[in-house]
Amino acid sequence: MIERTPSVVVVGSVAVDHVITPTAERERSVGGSATFFSMAASYFGPVRLVGVVGHDFPEQAITDLRDAHVDTEGLQVVSDGLTFFWKGRYHDNMNQRDTLETRLNVFERFDPQLPESYRGSEYLFLANIVPALQLRVLDQMATRPRLVGLDTMNLWIEHAKDDLLRVLARVDVLLINEEEVRQLTGEPNLVRAARRIHDHGPKSLVIKRGEYGALLFHEGDVFAAPALPLAEVVDPTGAGDCFAGGFMGYLARVGQTSGETLRSAMIYGSVMASYCVEGFSYDRLRGLGHPRIDERFMAFSRLTHFERARLL
Repeated sequence: MIERTPSVVVVGSVAVDHVITPTAERERSVGGSATFFSMAASYFGPVRLVGVVGHDFPEQAITDLRDAHVDTEGLQVVSDGLTFFWKGRYHDNMNQRDTLETRLNVFERFDPQLPESYRGSEYLFLANIVPALQLRVLDQMATRPRLVGLDTMNLWIEHAKDDLLRVLARVDVLLINEEEVRQLTGEPNLVRAARRIHDHGPKSLVIKRGEYGALLFHEGDVFAAPALPLAEVVDPTGAGDCFAGGFMGYLARVGQTSGETLRSAMIYGSVMASYCVEGFSYDRLRGLGHPRIDERFMAFSRLTHFERARLL
């Protein structure tokens, strides 16, 4: 009997972006946390997307998701509304950006509803949405998923912390950036901050650090995954969501969450993020194939490999 990889459900934003970089610009760049996550995770197994778009959302983008074997039954299309819109400009270093415009549109009334076929899924990723909605999604699951991952942001930490702490108590992995870790815990030291987060519920903490890679804190162990040095970064939008997609997708594929498995998941997450930034939107995530993903995985392996040396 052939065993199928368990599905990963992702709940988050699906958007149309206007992205401006120091060298280029794209006015209708398909984005959103759920979009990037889905395209990255699809290389590891089935993905089920829950989100909302308006009548202006490109039909081709939905076709691209389906071609990547992403189940879009949970994608709501509101015929009399517009899709969530974000416009931003990146600085020369590509690490900082300014938000020039945000229009929530149909996303403002987003009430995620999981199709019946999604509710028994073993893996769930709660992308960056209001914590109260994340709790509502968890309550819709037929059984407690085998692994729940969560992302959040500074806005919810500041204005919805009580709900965020309630949802943290029910998740296994928290994936946030360095600034958010310090804001959430009030602790400047990342090691002590990780301990505080473990006390709230998550067994694992992944700290995303952009061009400096990512850190994993798990059961007293710390692992640092590097970022791959790239000659050219086209568009960093969605890199963190692609990291989460590779990370969760790999864990679902292998069906384990041991320390070594989590380390490999960190590298696969970094691989997908590194491809993402090489193009606008999900351009570079299309048609990658497993050989190219594994080739870049080995590049990360060589980047951090060293032999044990003896003191002279």
